[in-house]
Amino acid sequence: MPETLEDFRKRIKEQLEENRKAFEGTYKDELNGLLGLSKDDINKITPDTTDMETYESLMTIVKEASRINVSQAELKNRIEELGNIAIEIAKKVPSLAKLFL
Repeated sequence: MPETLEDFRKRIKEQLEENRKAFEGTYKDELNGLLGLSKDDINKITPDTTDMETYESLMTIVKEASRINVSQAELKNRIEELGNIAIEIAKKVPSLAKLFL
């Protein structure tokens, strides 16, 4: 069954609220640090599109961790589950890099 315009608007409103909470949450500085990375910064890790996909997944994890205030240990575990590329991207943000010392 196709979505209605009202369903679309409702989902957008909910997503915007979740984003606001994430950027006001525990890991707001980490999110801003990730957003500050350039595509060139990320492409230095690996030249294919895998790094950008991983970057998007990493952003999702950090947003949700910030929104619901998970522990640093749990955030680190979730990043590690994404693999080495995610860890290398995270290490480009000083406050996330500390998790991997």
